[in-house]
Amino acid sequence: MGHRRAYARLTFAMAAAIAVALTGCAAITESSDADGGIHGTVDPVTAGAPTAGWEVRAWAIGAGEPLELGTTTTDDEGDFHLDAVAVPEDRLLLLEAALDGAERADLVTVSASPETTDMTVNERTTVAASYGLAQFFGRELPSGENPGLTNAAAMAANLADPATGAYGDVLLTSPNAYETQTLPTFTSLTNVVGACLVDREVCRDILETAGAGDTASLPSALAAIARDPSAHADDLFELSQLGQGDRPGLDAAPAAWTLALRFDGDGTDLAGPGNFAIDPDGNIWINNNYEYNADPQTPVCGSDQMFAFSPTGELLATYEGGGLSGSGYGIDFTSAGLLWFSNFGFAAATPGCPEDQQPPHNSMSLFTYDGEPLSPDTGFTGGDLSWPQGIEVSANDDVWIASCGNDTVSLYPGGDPEQAVNFADLGLEQPFDVVDNGEHIYVTGIANNTVAVLGRDGTPVDGSPVTDPGLQNPMGLTVDPRGNVWVANSGTTTLPCPDRPADAEGTPSVSLMSSDGASVAATYSGGGVTRPWGIATDGDGNVWVANFADQRLSAFCGADPTTCPRGLDTGDAISPDDTGYAFDGFTRNTGVAVDPSGNVWVANNWENVPVQTNPGAHQIVAFVGAAAPLPVEPFTTAG
Repeated sequence: MGHRRAYARLTFAMAAAIAVALTGCAAITESSDADGGIHGTVDPVTAGAPTAGWEVRAWAIGAGEPLELGTTTTDDEGDFHLDAVAVPEDRLLLLEAALDGAERADLVTVSASPETTDMTVNERTTVAASYGLAQFFGRELPSGENPGLTNAAAMAANLADPATGAYGDVLLTSPNAYETQTLPTFTSLTNVVGACLVDREVCRDILETAGAGDTASLPSALAAIARDPSAHADDLFELSQLGQGDRPGLDAAPAAWTLALRFDGDGTDLAGPGNFAIDPDGNIWINNNYEYNADPQTPVCGSDQMFAFSPTGELLATYEGGGLSGSGYGIDFTSAGLLWFSNFGFAAATPGCPEDQQPPHNSMSLFTYDGEPLSPDTGFTGGDLSWPQGIEVSANDDVWIASCGNDTVSLYPGGDPEQAVNFADLGLEQPFDVVDNGEHIYVTGIANNTVAVLGRDGTPVDGSPVTDPGLQNPMGLTVDPRGNVWVANSGTTTLPCPDRPADAEGTPSVSLMSSDGASVAATYSGGGVTRPWGIATDGDGNVWVANFADQRLSAFCGADPTTCPRGLDTGDAISPDDTGYAFDGFTRNTGVAVDPSGNVWVANNWENVPVQTNPGAHQIVAFVGAAAPLPVEPFTTAG
């Protein structure tokens, strides 16, 4: 059996309860202080912005139309008081402020905590709420289902404190603060809001730049920018120069106005995170490749850990055991909330790991939802596994495993390793990832530029493996809501299997395969793709790509172009062609996933200049409010 680290003594059941309490914190009946109401202040940070004459309106937001709870007006100092307000179950308290006579709100703040009775409304809380809840905003106010909506409000607090109006602790501390571009980007966005408060003509310019329409509120316009951050990047930068905050903003226009936050858990053990699994509450589960050692010259071996993070990036717990040994890319939940990992055994490919510490690379690990291993210390080894990477748990809990070490695919029927079956002679060389689109099983072959398409019994369908000029060193796979399969073509990646093929000189791209598996319908480039590795679709079916080079995330219009901005069509790049959604806090990225709040999570897997003895990077990254939320079906049991 495995054991928990000392710093994670809190049992996962308790940690999960905390997370559930967070996601269900709207289930309150009254929000009030000792005086029977809510105190607060409208406190702009921009010099010359008015403090008096603000109309403050309280709303309960959640599923369905927002419910108005009360209205008050600030005094000359910007202070206000609201009588006790009843917030219906599963809703959040949101305050908006409009200057006397204004038709729409300029400022907003929202809290995910029922304990907040003193609230501040200013430029920072406005940008934080607008980005955190970007995917839930309409023309005026946000609405949406939990846990996504409440988790989104909690993520916004990482950017700005809704109680004090100060910068959020996460934004101001390592591995964020001035270690990345996010803090100055956030400050520049608050300058945009401040310029509107000083000059009402600027407000109209912001609405026009955001494409939000004359009748939209300023927060909803900022949310529109968060959803399409590169549409008018230069124009927004010019507006940001009209105001000056208390901290330095950007000194040049970014390619896109994204806000990305990094999280490193306890600051030590996370080393080479590979990929993500997201549970119904929005918690983030992560596999890990390497042992941690701060000295890059010290050889490390494969990690025996996995991690659970909250929807806001807080480390909940770290677990060991069950045969975990350098889990590279494969991680997935069963319908009951059990969690499977493939054990690639990275140490055998890492120079300097002592021979007697080499981990196996032929097993699978299985954990309960509360972190207890169900697999033995050796892992499950059935199915002739060899350097397994991508895995897929089908709706019926079949577990499909791509083994890049022996060119095979294995199946655990119903998740039973004792019934394991291995399929060879599939026409694949170095299988990497596997996905189930509800009709067939798709598997990429890195070394021979193919995708195998299998029936549910493992038999190749006619025409498998699929070859196409667009398939060039294909790696990650994902499925959209229509059953289409999207392929990340790295173009040049010859890792991560043990026998590295000759260097490749292909073109990075994404390919769209028909739902029947017969062919590649089209291949698309642009969007800043350099070395696509991980790939995911969001709730609208739009496509997100993690690149293993050049510090950028890429986005493409999916199969339903009605969900895409600017009249873009299927396969068109949403992110800028030259840079993608660039982020200087990226290293080399592998896994990517979209959560129920619309945050896009990316794994910082390798350092930008990796020392081969110890190449692992140490953070996961969340692009706040960037994608259409992707809810997760509730588990059938607690696992």
